[in-house]
Amino acid sequence: MDDSDVDLVVQGLAATLGDATHIASVAKAADVEPLDGRPTVAFRLKSPQLREGVPAAARERRLDHAFVPRSRRLDDVRVVAMDMDSTLITIECIDEIADMLGIKPQVAAITERAMRGEIDFRASLSQRVALLQGLPLSALERVYVDRLALSPGAEAMLARFHAAGAKSLLVSGGFTFFTDRLKSRLALGDTLSNVLEIVDGKLTGRVAGDIVDADAKAQALRAQRARLPRGLAVAIGDGANDLPLFRAADVSVAYRAKPIVREKATHSLDFSGLDGVANLFA
Repeated sequence: MDDSDVDLVVQGLAATLGDATHIASVAKAADVEPLDGRPTVAFRLKSPQLREGVPAAARERRLDHAFVPRSRRLDDVRVVAMDMDSTLITIECIDEIADMLGIKPQVAAITERAMRGEIDFRASLSQRVALLQGLPLSALERVYVDRLALSPGAEAMLARFHAAGAKSLLVSGGFTFFTDRLKSRLALGDTLSNVLEIVDGKLTGRVAGDIVDADAKAQALRAQRARLPRGLAVAIGDGANDLPLFRAADVSVAYRAKPIVREKATHSLDFSGLDGVANLFA
């Protein structure tokens, strides 16, 4: 793509006009345009002439940067697909559930390896869920009420995509206990996640039905696209099991993600809130 058709978006939760002006000088951009919205503060730098030096300068100022085509419009987005744990929300639900049994470090270590792509997700999920056997359902409610928090900018991002006519899709290797509640809370279009088997009000240590893995997440996005008019599909995630989802999308965003995920994504956000995703569209 010709650089004359590209702008540079710089943004962060603590970004300032001074930061943007500095990056504009590095990129030799023609103009700095503040973008509306919060909590992420964003600027569009028009017609940057140089790319070399921009990544290092942006990171030094704790800014995300993205070279974006001017032709990429928010109104063209038809579906935005999101991971849940450590993406739409700030926690890994299974790790916090495990904390109720005093085994969070053991479970979190398995989670971390799975998100880095070091072990198979399906096997790792079965292993982790097995450790939760006997936990009462009330423990999940405690995690939802006391520990689950939306990522910064989540509601602002969804409001902008929904207002533009896009459908939202929450696809997770986590559990319906949480995705169902988030669907209602955030007016999400569709969700897909795993069902924890519960007998007599306690977890059995098994997943009921087929496990939602990386391929299932990607297939859900492809199926959603097939039901919608032509347009852009956006995917947002943080772990290795989001990579097939990224490949099924037109624009992929690694949100505070593992290195293997940042390398494969169209864009990465490390210092912005989720509302920064919408700022990547004109």
